Amino acid sequence: MRTRYLTVVLEDIYQPHNASAVLRSCDCFGIQDIHIIENRNKYRLNPDITLGSDKWLDIHKHSRNDKNNTLMAINFLKKKGYKIVATTLQTNSISLEEFNLTNQKTAILFGTELNGLSDDAMNNADEFIKIPMFGFTQSFNISVSAGIILYSLTNRLRTSFASWELTIDEKLELKIKWIKQGLRMGEKVEEFFLSRNEK
Repeated sequence: MRTRYLTVVLEDIYQPHNASAVLRSCDCFGIQDIHIIENRNKYRLNPDITLGSDKWLDIHKHSRNDKNNTLMAINFLKKKGYKIVATTLQTNSISLEEFNLTNQKTAILFGTELNGLSDDAMNNADEFIKIPMFGFTQSFNISVSAGIILYSLTNRLRTSFASWELTIDEKLELKIKWIKQGLRMGEKVEEFFLSRNEK
């Protein structure tokens, strides 16, 4: 039930418990790839919150440039065929329920806890979505936002006609990776079985 059709991008998250909670939600909803953008803030995890969920995910860090890794990450994802969707309350954003995710692979961008997404992220997004709110507070906590959005999108995705599933080769590759992680001396076990198959 894993998918790479949807991916999550976290830009400059500075509170470890928020980043950790988002990763845990990604694992629970079957999102395989997470992209972490580090510009000013270093990505850190809280193991008490991830509960080991990070080891089942493919985490891609974008941190090579001195100042701006956002454009590098967005360009990387666009080359992979992803539509870039920013989460924001700005006026031209559409409601989560109105968003059509079946026409293209989608990367959902979440910004910092205080200021949201950077100008570079906003200026290079293809679409903008928001969660409808009816209270006085202007935003959910980032981990709550991610949970709501992923619940809605993954439910719709799995009942759609979109090709959201992993290929047979991708599934096999993941299973081997997870088995190795779950075993002591997993690399040695893999070497043993490979050597037997060669004979």
